[in-house]
Amino acid sequence: MVTITIVRGQDGRIRQFSVSGHAMYADPGKDIVCAGVSAVTVGAVNAIEKLTGLVPEAKMQSGWLSAVAPESEDPSKNDRVQLLLEGMVASLETIVDEYGKYVRIKERLT
Repeated sequence: MVTITIVRGQDGRIRQFSVSGHAMYADPGKDIVCAGVSAVTVGAVNAIEKLTGLVPEAKMQSGWLSAVAPESEDPSKNDRVQLLLEGMVASLETIVDEYGKYVRIKERLT
């Protein structure tokens, strides 16, 4: 199972997220659940960098991704980072709605 953990601050803003595990929906290379989760999460990290100029602290290995939301002194950049991360969560929730047997989302506060 793929487990996505979203960590929020007391203000509700996403501080970091991690993805671990394999869906086992299909054979490696044909697993649309893993591919979908990877595309959404890696795409969010790339979009933050490209659209805000801020670089998330991210680490990735096979079956594992961890990223920390970058922060700026510019509040509008921070808002754009949050919008991109909330869009990522919305996309992941869509995957969970269809493939909940293979992927789950957990949220926790810091």
